[in-house]
Amino acid sequence: MKEKELHRGVVPFLNCKDYLVSNETYEVMLNKQIEMLVTSPIPSDLSKYYDSEEYVSHHNTKKTLLNFIYNTVKKYSFKKKQNLFNDHQKNKTVLDIGTGTGDFLFYCKQKGFLVTGIEPSDIARQQAIEKKVEVHKDLKDVLGKKFDVITMWHVLEHVPNLYEYLEQLKNLLNDNGKLIVAVPNFKSFDADYYKEYWAAYDVPRHLWHFSQKSIQELFKSVDLNVVKTHPLKFDSFYVSLLSEKNKTGKTNFAKAFWIGLKLSLIHISEPTRPY
Repeated sequence: MKEKELHRGVVPFLNCKDYLVSNETYEVMLNKQIEMLVTSPIPSDLSKYYDSEEYVSHHNTKKTLLNFIYNTVKKYSFKKKQNLFNDHQKNKTVLDIGTGTGDFLFYCKQKGFLVTGIEPSDIARQQAIEKKVEVHKDLKDVLGKKFDVITMWHVLEHVPNLYEYLEQLKNLLNDNGKLIVAVPNFKSFDADYYKEYWAAYDVPRHLWHFSQKSIQELFKSVDLNVVKTHPLKFDSFYVSLLSEKNKTGKTNFAKAFWIGLKLSLIHISEPTRPY
């Protein structure tokens, strides 16, 4: 199956609005075969839809309360993320794709890992480089190398050439390597509760919207097995905050906290080579 096949036979699911940049509306279409949603249409120039200081993974700004919360909470999540691959192996190599301003890689470097990052945003990449971590613009810059761990925190949903990208990731893994992928789960409680206001639809930046079934099917198609899933509860709380703001125009901390506790938004899949 290729990307164009993911758009075949789809049926309307939701109309969603871009609350971040353009205020345009997009259709989110359901592929029933693998239980996956696709955004339609996909703009010819996606780069302009990332041009906002509110797109917090590309900036260290703390100008708004939500941005301050995001930048504060993410520091607490680094340890939990890093513990997913901390088995005390010396000189373990880590590739973080979509590394943003480099904070997670910097944390891993301090813990003794050999780190490399991929970040297409020039602004974010420069901030990461200033933290003395190795960061490249494109995945092709590291092709031919091998890594013990590859992490993708909220990246896979942005990748246009999905199957080609998964094949490249597989080729970058060592034989016993681990790929850790965090994506929004559109089958979660908060997605169902907020519907078209759910912030993790984030159209048109999010091209694909995954369920646990679709993640299983996608990685199976490139001979990678999903061996475990985990929730990231801080992410659920943050997205619920954004969703409340989308729906009501207000930031409701108490309600967002309650929704976030009902069921975690993020599932981290750990595909690895089949034994």
